[in-house]
Amino acid sequence: MTLNCVIIDNDPLQRLGTLNIINENPSLKIIGEFSSAIESKQFLQTNHVNLIVMEVNFPVLNGFDLIDFCNNTKEISTPRIVITSHDESQAFKAYEYSVTDFISKPVDKNRFDKAILKVMSELEINNNPQDLNSEHIFVKSNLKKRKIYINEIKWIEALGDYVKLITNDKSYVILSTMKAFENELPKKLFLRIHKSYIVNLKKVERYDSKYVEIEKIKLPLSRTRKLELSQALDI
Repeated sequence: MTLNCVIIDNDPLQRLGTLNIINENPSLKIIGEFSSAIESKQFLQTNHVNLIVMEVNFPVLNGFDLIDFCNNTKEISTPRIVITSHDESQAFKAYEYSVTDFISKPVDKNRFDKAILKVMSELEINNNPQDLNSEHIFVKSNLKKRKIYINEIKWIEALGDYVKLITNDKSYVILSTMKAFENELPKKLFLRIHKSYIVNLKKVERYDSKYVEIEKIKLPLSRTRKLELSQALDI
């Protein structure tokens, strides 16, 4: 697997150093480099990018604003993010945004290669789903990492800047956009039926033109999603 990679860094020397490290990694292919988050926006909408390696401290549009932009733009398939920065105080916020890794500058090659192994592992899990009885994700809720088994998830609903994850036993409130969370789930098992709802297809008991029913709870179904739902359930 070769990942299309973009660098975003306003320090030309740091950007060059990261570029040299990336060029030494056979799993990565540089397809763009930018000195600001603003410069990268149009490129991200018109090119398939698997990985963004970036600084977060930019004027006007910072790195976290760019992540929000990617998560909320239909034309962008949300890439993996590795943040590199001198500002270690940004690390906690970075993990709240579910970035794959945070690396303190100057970027060390061995440390960077470990981050890329994490990226590759995450992508491989998403592309090659395992037995659903053991497949799981980790989510951060109430400042704690929690292991959630995929087959126990019933649905996900939007909650402002958060999402609410409903499982067989509990519910969890997680800082994430719907799109970012949707990208963490096996695409053949979950479907977004409405701008505010994603459902586990195996939990759907019945549906009509307006609602999807899971354990007697009716969730709204968008008209534009009815055919997609019907096809997914038939499969």
